[in-house]
Amino acid sequence: MLHYLAKTAQNLASIFGDKSDRIDKPTLEELLIEADIDYDLIELMLENLPKYPSRAQLGEQLSRLFDSLDSGSSSLETIITSSPESKPPTIDLIIGVNGAGKTTTIAKLARFYLDRGESVLLGAGDTFRAAAIEQLKLWAQKLQIPIIATQQGSDPSALAFDAIQSGLARSMQHIIIDTAGRLHNQENLKKELEKIDRVCAKAIQSPEATQALSSKLQAHLRKILVLDGTQGSSALSQAKVFSQSVAVDGVIVTKLDGTSKGGVILSIAHSLQIPILFLGVGEREGDFIPFDREAYIQGLLDCLFINER
Repeated sequence: MLHYLAKTAQNLASIFGDKSDRIDKPTLEELLIEADIDYDLIELMLENLPKYPSRAQLGEQLSRLFDSLDSGSSSLETIITSSPESKPPTIDLIIGVNGAGKTTTIAKLARFYLDRGESVLLGAGDTFRAAAIEQLKLWAQKLQIPIIATQQGSDPSALAFDAIQSGLARSMQHIIIDTAGRLHNQENLKKELEKIDRVCAKAIQSPEATQALSSKLQAHLRKILVLDGTQGSSALSQAKVFSQSVAVDGVIVTKLDGTSKGGVILSIAHSLQIPILFLGVGEREGDFIPFDREAYIQGLLDCLFINER
């Protein structure tokens, strides 16, 4: 049993009792709803299954649902898993609402790269909140990595540009930039994100960047969305708002150790058709794992069926 699905398994057991090797479709539907999987997705999964589906039969359906994400995630997986010498510098623009664990996730992502022996620079781009700037400064100090920061109320796009220029000039392998999760209204937030995205793209293509990367590959910009796993399917509405502003390349789902709605990962991946990159499974820096789709599928099946493996 995956530890971040333990509460999901406990919740299902408390409602439905003992697990079995086969489950009738109406009961299986209720189980999947309780795990916070979208109803339309449940119908799609159960449509071609027999009256009493087995673990293997449902597992095959789950694998098919993830198959459509493979082509979109391959380049991102290459960036994450390839050796530092063979990949370009990456700029991770981190987006998401306040409270989703965005700043802590940035620290965890930085630690992940540092543990691989790669260099990291942070950009405190949430200039809307002074607390966000100070929190990221504290993380930079703790991790002993450089940070580009400015005063509250400053232009976040200018901060992002400076962070990219500084990071590339210092030959940093990763530049992680925070962004605001809330402005005065949704329209302001969307326009701000669109502007930051444009400025980051320009910064990568600037003469200074070209000079800094003269002997390397072009820097790679990706937009990563942070979603709070404890919010279940309601996180999907947040994701759709952000994806209307920028083309999101991947998702990090946080706080999964504190939810009994472990099926939300499946709902997010299918609804957005965006790869899940990492999972936040605790408060510590190390409670951060690359998403393993096969382990997740088997873990979800463990919540429902007797383990046949």
